[in-house]
Parts: sequence; structure tokens; C-alpha cells
Amino acid sequence: MSSLHTTRVRRRRLGVAAAAAGLFATLLAAGPAVATPDPGDRQAKEEISSSQAAEVKSAIQNGEIPGVDEIVHSPNISHLANVPKDLIKGTNSDLAFQGKYAFSGNYDGFRIFDISNPKSPKTVSQVLCPGSQNDVSVSGDLLFLSTDSSRSDNSCTSTTQPATEKSSWEGMKIFDISDKRNPKYVAAVETACGSHTHTLVPERKDVYVYVSSYSPSASFPDCQPPHDGISVIKVPRKSPEKAAIVNFPVLFPQGGNPGGPTNPGVSSTTGCHDITVLPSKDLAAGACMGDGILFDIKDPEHPKVIDQVQDNVNFAFWHSATFNQEANKVVFTDELGGGGSATCNAEIGPNRGADGIYDIVGKGDKRELVFRSYYKIPRYQADTENCVAHNGSLIPVKGRDIMVQSWYQGGVSVWDFTNSSKPKEIAYFERGPISAETMVGGGTWSAYYYNGYIYSNDMVKGFDVLRLDDRLTDPAKRVRMSELNVQTQPDYFDRSGH
Repeated sequence: MSSLHTTRVRRRRLGVAAAAAGLFATLLAAGPAVATPDPGDRQAKEEISSSQAAEVKSAIQNGEIPGVDEIVHSPNISHLANVPKDLIKGTNSDLAFQGKYAFSGNYDGFRIFDISNPKSPKTVSQVLCPGSQNDVSVSGDLLFLSTDSSRSDNSCTSTTQPATEKSSWEGMKIFDISDKRNPKYVAAVETACGSHTHTLVPERKDVYVYVSSYSPSASFPDCQPPHDGISVIKVPRKSPEKAAIVNFPVLFPQGGNPGGPTNPGVSSTTGCHDITVLPSKDLAAGACMGDGILFDIKDPEHPKVIDQVQDNVNFAFWHSATFNQEANKVVFTDELGGGGSATCNAEIGPNRGADGIYDIVGKGDKRELVFRSYYKIPRYQADTENCVAHNGSLIPVKGRDIMVQSWYQGGVSVWDFTNSSKPKEIAYFERGPISAETMVGGGTWSAYYYNGYIYSNDMVKGFDVLRLDDRLTDPAKRVRMSELNVQTQPDYFDRSGH
């Protein structure tokens, strides 16, 4: 049974932290952020003091935050369905869509849903193939799966093995999904430092895959420093078994962000975390640890960097990127704390662990990224809730820039950034903390808009379907897609691409 707390109640601040907010803001303005991030979508458990636990329990009793696992949402959001985990028990991760199907990544494999009736998704198949984080994309009859954990081999029966061993394997796996009930594993490509995430650049005969990975070490035979670029894989559609690396473009020839101690609390750039491409504009935006980049992908095998920006005050780990429809803005996310920390509170404030909104100004190779503002959910979360900006997508409304986004245990936020300098939330959905006593990793990993509905993959609770009814977003219900990989951002209003 869903319940609804008013936005006014949910915005109340918790205890002593609120009183300290003004002082903290003053200190933040005076110098760079000091929190050292532990990047990379992890599920760490933090120690919570007895006083913090007591404060969380008191906030629940007073209605300041939802109760444990209690669902709350704005009036314009409806919760239509939840499908718990089934045979595959690992952490749910990213989502992709094709026709009437949704593809749900999981650290232990992937699951295919029939979403022809969004109120009642049905499981079509489940594939056990361990290898975190199993970032997933689809194109035609092919499904792509990222492996960013060191495995004994490239099979779906592999076991964990130290990255210090030369025989260990990490990289991309490719499946044939022409029969959704019986996906077949057809190819694998090993990539330097594995594949944390990947992005498709689909062509008619081939699919190019940009592989993002990071954190090399001299002790890792297959992940040696410097790791200052991305792997580019070419996959022939008719012969996916011939998939192979065709380039490793260096994106940071002068070196990326050095991180600490030069820039305290900021990740050094040793690769990229995620890339979003906009094929209709031959553009890509890279979230690369300590840097945000804009690059030209007219020649997909040889991407060329146009601009590179840093935020050494409020960004700790550049995590992901989203273009607006007109390709004159990019939203970058900062995954402060690596997804395992409580950063949606008064202590951290509104500008860290947030979205950074950048305008793209100029033309051609002279285009630049210009910072405009930050956006962060306006509802403080408990100290037992991991919460930070994470994966989201555009909601296709002509003339407006609106996005739906995951915030782990901060839930799902729908927000408008048509005015780059004054973003505002217009809808939300969230669950109360998993625990009122200890930090337990969980919450929504990805929240994407597809053919009239919002689909959210909760790491612990399963697959959620939401309906958004709002005059600002209702026009998007008329936009229909035949396929959607959010990191391969479509031109939503080019009917020839549907």
C-alpha cells in the first residue's frame, strides 16, 4: 500500500546537521571539497553511530523521513508494479529496452521482461552469467554485457580470480537475443582494465562499442598504467564472433585530473567511467573520474576531444552524462562516495554528490562546456541511506529539458533544467531506508523513461514501473521508440529513427 508524505514534511532537516549547514556552506565556499571519494558504484556499508541511528528513528517517528521500506511519492507519480528478484540474486544494475522488452542487468547475469502490459511485467528469461556490474545494452539481435570483475575465464561459469594473475579475464560479452526466451552467448572480447560500462555507436553493418574502465595498477598484467583512453570494439552484426578491438584512442594526452593532493577529494583521471553518445549530432560526452569531456565521434573509430572541464570544488567523481535534445546542454553527475555513502543530507549540502549542468557554447571544434548550476534532490535522506546522483534519461518533451534520474535510496526524481541556471524538481518516488540502524547499500540504480512509463531498477527491491501524469511531461507519452539504450541517446523527434 503506497502512502504519501507532503513535500513540505519531506524537506524538513534532520537534527544538528541542519543547524551546521550554514557554517558548512561557508567553509565549502572558501576552499575545495575535502571528502575523499571511493569511486565506482560499490555497495559499501558505513559505520553508523548510535546517536545517528537514534536520530534516524526519531525522524521516522516524526514523519520527517519515510519509515523503513515505506513508499512515498508526489501526487503526479503512480507506482504501477514491482517485480522482486527471482533466480538471479545479485545486485540489479542498468536497463535497456527494445520493442515490448526490458533488459535488466544484474551482477550475476541479466533478466528479460515482457513489458507489453506495464502494470504486470512478465519474466521471459533469466541468464546466469556472473561478472559485475553487467552493464547491459541491446542493438538488433545482439545484447552486450560488461564484465568489470576479474574472472577465471570468459565463460558464464567463471569464478573470481585476482587481477594480479595474467590468466584472469575482464571485458565485453555478446549474446544473440533473436530468441528472447533463449539468449545465446556468442562472443567475448577482453579489454584493458575490463569494462565497467560501455556505450554503443550503432552503424548499419557494424556496432561500435566504447568501453569505459579505469584504475590501472602496475601489479595488474592486463590493466597497466597509464590508462588514459577507451577501448573501441567493432562488432559485425552478421558475424559477432569476429568482434575485436580496433583502437584505443588516448583522450588525455596531456594527462587528466591529477586528483589529490593537488586537488584534495577529487579522483585522479585514469580512464572514463561512462560515455553518452548522440549519434544524430556526432557528439559524445564523457564522465571520466576527475574530468568531463566533450568529443566528436564523426569517425567512430577515432573520437576527437573538443573540450575538457574540471570542478575541483564540488565534484569528486565524474560518473555519467546526459545531453538535452537540442545538444546545447550536458548534465554530468558526481558520484561522491562511490554510491555507498549518505551524501543527501545537510552536512554535504546541495552542491556535492549532485548534477552539474553545463551549456555547450560555440560551434564545431571550438565548442566549450560552460558551467551553469547544480541540481540535487530537495529531500534530505537518513544517514543510513546511500544516496547520490546516478543514472537517468531525458523525458522527450519538445521545447523543454526534463530528466528522470535515480538517486539510489534517494529514489527517483523528475526535474526540469530548461533554465540551466534554475533547475527544479517536478516529481519524485522513493522508499524509506532499508534499515534505520545501519548503512545498507540499496536503492534505484537506473530510472529511464520509455514509451510513456518510467522503469526503475532497484538494486535490492527489484524492477519498478512508474507512471508520470503531469501537464509538463504528458506530451512525451506520444513519443514511441523501438529501441532505447540511454547511453546511446536518440533523436527522439526524428521519426525516421523510430
